[in-house]
Amino acid sequence: MESSSLLYNQLKAAEPFFLLAGPNVIESEDHILYMAKQLKNITSKLGLKFVFKSSFDKANRTSSKSFRGPGLAEGLKILEKVKTIYDVPIVTDVHESIQCEAVGRVADIIQIPAFLCRQTDLLVAAAKTGKVINIKKGQFCASSVMINSAEKVRLAGNQNVMVCERGTMFGYNDLIVDPRNFEWMKEANCPVVADITHSLQQPAGKKLEGGGVASGGLRELIPCIARTAVAVGVDGIFMEVHNDPLSAPVDGPTQWPLRHLEELLEELVALGRVSKGKQQFKIDLTPFFD
Repeated sequence: MESSSLLYNQLKAAEPFFLLAGPNVIESEDHILYMAKQLKNITSKLGLKFVFKSSFDKANRTSSKSFRGPGLAEGLKILEKVKTIYDVPIVTDVHESIQCEAVGRVADIIQIPAFLCRQTDLLVAAAKTGKVINIKKGQFCASSVMINSAEKVRLAGNQNVMVCERGTMFGYNDLIVDPRNFEWMKEANCPVVADITHSLQQPAGKKLEGGGVASGGLRELIPCIARTAVAVGVDGIFMEVHNDPLSAPVDGPTQWPLRHLEELLEELVALGRVSKGKQQFKIDLTPFFD
């Protein structure tokens, strides 16, 4: 718990924001190690607090034919290599309570998927690992729900919790990011993270040849959502990055190209340094006469 509290405090103090980033899912050990090296180099150059992200199992795919990753045991071995070789913290997601103990032995941050943000048993099991917990807001939830989700973690004895905005359902195949949520989610009294890539998914919005559907996305709007989130004053940015997005087996349409990462982050860092979004604006309603 002590090391988790240290990381948590480093994330809270990060300026202008911290970054959770990596490819959506573990495709191979070589690919993950390559991506981790590239991401660490870029974030070190820019002075950003960085946590490497990838999933060992994508259990909530639209289709049963979708690529899921190497699974728990092999996936954690690969993530542990990243942690050891590049000396970076790890964030990965869990889908079942039974996974939490094993994941907690490797990951520094355990992420709760948006679909599962109200699952009490999962939140409690994750909390009991003592790791930092990042809870994604369900696409079907109001921001106020995250106050309750964060409190479930705290009541389980873990104060190291964060909440993450990843868009709200807007019709059947679209999400919308309401910037007001970045402000309202601060009522959970913890760091607020903006997921700037999943927020631009189009769930089940891409028809496949031969029938069936997959998630589409609006990659070109990632800079728009990122600029908005940083200007509003979020504590952290979550984004999925790939060196070859068109070949990515999962969420290719919403993974940011590695070749453009440094350029985008440079702009976001500059924007974050001039924005006063993290400060409460004091509004004076007394009569004004000039």
